[in-house]
Amino acid sequence: MKRLFAAIKIHPSREFLSFYRELRSVLEFESIKWVEENNLHLTLKFFGETEEKYLPLIQKTLEKCAGEMGSFELCLTDLGLFGSTYAPRVIHCGLEPHETMLELMKQLKEDLALAGFEADRQNLVPHLTLGRIKVLKDKHFFKQTLTRYRTVPFTPEKIREIILFESILRREGPQYSVVQSFPFKK
Repeated sequence: MKRLFAAIKIHPSREFLSFYRELRSVLEFESIKWVEENNLHLTLKFFGETEEKYLPLIQKTLEKCAGEMGSFELCLTDLGLFGSTYAPRVIHCGLEPHETMLELMKQLKEDLALAGFEADRQNLVPHLTLGRIKVLKDKHFFKQTLTRYRTVPFTPEKIREIILFESILRREGPQYSVVQSFPFKK
């Protein structure tokens, strides 16, 4: 069994990393599980624990979907939250062009459903997860901080491939290894 997910790898600029480190530092007293800088990615499909016999079918489906998609530029937008304002669960960045990512996610969802993989029940919301909130000690300060850091500095990045990752869970955090890359058509 392998814990698998399909994603787009993000290569953040120095400006974004500086912003991210500062945000983490300001909120360091809160109980937030931050995504490691080298693990920043946009999840397209989380397969979870998957028997290796399904790997060729996943690879074939990802290859088909990527082969139908042209490369595009992507930019992160403002900070946002999943969950209610009273009980936020995830800090994330939105994406532009939202429509292109949404179309890619929709196509991948359809192709995987045809291949027999159950669709996620969640709505498709393209985003970059920054941190998962466990507990907030000071919700007022948290909200003020997110307002202050709302605008995310990010240089547009050319997106050229889908990557199938294996996630190996370790005590110090997940380790992602590339199973295979699937380039977009030019």
